[in-house]
Parts: sequence; structure tokens; C-alpha cells
Amino acid sequence: MNTLLVMILSYLFGSIPWALVIGKVFYHKDIRLEGSGNLGATNAGRVLGKKAAVSVTILDGLKAFISMLIASRLAPQAVLYAGLACCVGHCFPVFAQFRGGKAVATSYGFFLGITVLITHQWFWNFLFPIIVFFAVLYLTKMVSASSISALFAEALVSVFVNHSMQLSVCLFILWAFVTYRHKANIQRIMNGTESKIKWMG
Repeated sequence: MNTLLVMILSYLFGSIPWALVIGKVFYHKDIRLEGSGNLGATNAGRVLGKKAAVSVTILDGLKAFISMLIASRLAPQAVLYAGLACCVGHCFPVFAQFRGGKAVATSYGFFLGITVLITHQWFWNFLFPIIVFFAVLYLTKMVSASSISALFAEALVSVFVNHSMQLSVCLFILWAFVTYRHKANIQRIMNGTESKIKWMG
């Protein structure tokens, strides 16, 4: 019962659309109507600017970490499931007509929760995916490719570092879910039309 309650609460917490809130409150814009229409940090940066992108990234990441922290108190066996439920809430938020982001920043909050609450492996479970993200970003200039690559690298390395079937399965599920959310980006990458950043390299 506690596991189900924690997952529901985590989904609802994940459903808070920070990009939409920040856009409307501070910029008087609905970012769903501009850019890619996505309620994530990348589109927030594209439409609202760097400060908004940083704010959305931090707040979206904290959603997953706080959800997992609450789960560790109420239902310790459900910590990983709380993180996943939060990511689902971010992508399909009940508070924004189920039109959300792609859970990249929220995934890093998930990694932080894994590190602090479960593995204590700061390099492999938190810093490593960040390094992979920026390395791929430097090479490709594509946020989408960097995000997918970093999540896959984290899932793969967990098999050899953490030796936890449950953790590895959850990370591969997260990678598959985030990859699915990037299906339009993947198609554009294949077509050579994916947007590229201009501020690196």
C-alpha cells in the first residue's frame, strides 16, 4: 500500500510543470505555444533564455530527488519506483493536459537520488553521465543525442559497477522511456535536420 501511495505522490510531484510555471509567472509566455512546444529545459532556454533554462533544469531535477527522498522515509523498498514515477509524471503531467517534457533533467535528479540514497557512488552514478552528456554534446552539438547517450551509458555502467539487477533494470527502463520520448528528434537526426547548439566548440 505504501509503495502505491509513494508512486502516486511521485507522479503528482513530477507533474508540476516548472517550465510552464516559470514561463507564465515571470515571462508571461506559454512555452507550449513556442519553440518545440516541449515543457522541458531545452525549450525553456530556447524561448525564455538561459536563466530560465537553468532554473527549469534544477527544479525538474529536484522533483525526482525529493520524490525519492520522501519514498526513503515512507517506503524504502519503493525508492527507485518513486524516481521512475516522477519521470513519467514529468512527461505526462496531469496538471498540464498530459503534455510534458522528455525527462532528461528529471533523470539526473533520479541519478542524484540513486547516488545519495542507495549506492553512494558519486562518480559512476552521478558525475559519469554528466561527463558523457557534455562529451557527446561537444562532438555532435545535439542535446537530444547527448541525453540519450548519457542515459544509456549510465544504465550500461550500472551493470558492472552497482551489481544490482533491480537498479540496472530501472535504469534501462528509464533510458528506453526517454529514448521513446525523443523519437521525433531521432528521426530528425537520421534526416540531418536536428537542431544544433551554437555555444559549444
